[in-house]
Amino acid sequence: MFKGKKVVVVMPAYNAEDTLEKTHAEVIAQDYVDLIIVVDDASDHRTIEIARGLPMTWTHVHGSNMGYGRNQKTCYALALEHGADIVIMIHPDYQYTPMLIPAFVSMIGSGLYHCVLGSRMLGGKAIKDGMPAWRYVSNRALTLVKNILIGAKLSEYHTGYRGFSRELLQRLSLEANSDDFIFDNQMLAQILWLGYTVAEVSCPTRYFKEASSINFRRSVVYGFGCLKTASEYRLAKMNLISSRLFCNGR
Repeated sequence: MFKGKKVVVVMPAYNAEDTLEKTHAEVIAQDYVDLIIVVDDASDHRTIEIARGLPMTWTHVHGSNMGYGRNQKTCYALALEHGADIVIMIHPDYQYTPMLIPAFVSMIGSGLYHCVLGSRMLGGKAIKDGMPAWRYVSNRALTLVKNILIGAKLSEYHTGYRGFSRELLQRLSLEANSDDFIFDNQMLAQILWLGYTVAEVSCPTRYFKEASSINFRRSVVYGFGCLKTASEYRLAKMNLISSRLFCNGR
């Protein structure tokens, strides 16, 4: 517990059998964590079998593959059902270091922030850490355009390492968001729409064969989805359209 607050780590998993145990072990090593929730999106590997053998872990399995966004929706719903005050979402592919969890928890638990991101761009080491050049360029370009349209100053919108307060999760209209990869982007746009400050922490990352990543074609689709979300945000802000994503007032 962190000052009486329950900390739950959620892992949206799909075919993570090669990296789940390593990620889980580092999460457990952080004394702040009270419970880990693994949601398996109908993997065809041994992901859920491994998860069920891990300590301090609650598991849930989707009956069919429902998408990355739907997986996260299930993760957050279960975390709130289990009484989480602070929820940390980390991919179980061992790309992001769980050693930043204490920093996330402190920043949210203190009441200073309701959302914290682990940024691969802060610190200028993304390329050195192994991020492909084409992915780095597209990440920076999309982030620049989104910042202009939304009026924010984030270093990136695409990280898979995020922390949230219970208050914030309960205010978001997550069901309005996509069940696919664009979910992450829509969720951040909703948070900014509600007027919350998003904090960022520099996060070293690992790139290797087993680390999850979408291919180039899906990255292009994702990129257009990001631009659509940012444009929808701007038009809704100008009262030119009505948007189901941004239906909550400040």
